[in-house]
Amino acid sequence: MPELPEVETVRRGLEPAMTGQVIDHAEIRRPDLRWPLPDRMADRLAGRRVERLRRRAKYILADLDSGESVLIHLGMSGRMTISGAAPGSFHHERLLAVKHDHIVLDMANGARIAFNDARRFGMMDLVATATAETHPLLAQLGPEPLGNGFDETYLVAALAGRRSPVKAALLDQRVLAGLGNIYVCEVLHRAGIAPTRRCDRLARARVAAIVPVIREVLQEAIEAGGASLRDHRQASGELGYFQHRFRVYDREGLPCPREGCSGTIRRIVQSARSTFLCPQCQR
Repeated sequence: MPELPEVETVRRGLEPAMTGQVIDHAEIRRPDLRWPLPDRMADRLAGRRVERLRRRAKYILADLDSGESVLIHLGMSGRMTISGAAPGSFHHERLLAVKHDHIVLDMANGARIAFNDARRFGMMDLVATATAETHPLLAQLGPEPLGNGFDETYLVAALAGRRSPVKAALLDQRVLAGLGNIYVCEVLHRAGIAPTRRCDRLARARVAAIVPVIREVLQEAIEAGGASLRDHRQASGELGYFQHRFRVYDREGLPCPREGCSGTIRRIVQSARSTFLCPQCQR
């Protein structure tokens, strides 16, 4: 599933083609994705100007001049692709019907935006912009890790007294929005913290030190276009490249890349998910 860097990469790719532009025509090719699509969705999108394109955790929101916002989640295999005469550094011919293109937006500037989702685990909804943050999918989310609401004081307080492993706490979207399995593994390796370590057994200074590492890893991943392991593509259709910088994720049996460490990367299972770590330098 795309995590924060992949979703932010898609948002940035869509921005030149969508922000400030009018949706000339919307084609809804099926009544549902993961859940039923909103009533009269095509009519509610056609003729509307996209005022702003933003991200909340792993969701994209397109704020329209109608006072509604399109809430988008890519799910497991969803992609947002651009074809046609879209602004930006790339140009593709406008594509005709493509298998699994379930929602297609023809913009007045000549760009065609398609939501493609082979597995249909993604979703789209239309919500009132003014109250979007109260949507059931957004209401309980924690702060953005790249935002001003996330700092050392917050994380220390959020993890204080928790008996759960630190990895589980960082994956909890109510604690911190947008992090997933890949990036938590990478963060904890850089921080030198074992993912199995209980939160209440971590010193305050060690918890505080996680904050700049989270920001560092996410910024690097965004600059690299995210990580493409299976389905992720940028809006241009290009792959992301952060997978080439992984230190531990999916590197079982390889030497630990930390300078001076002679350990070997191991894979363990936590809450039915793969965790990758170096047992020698992560304590």
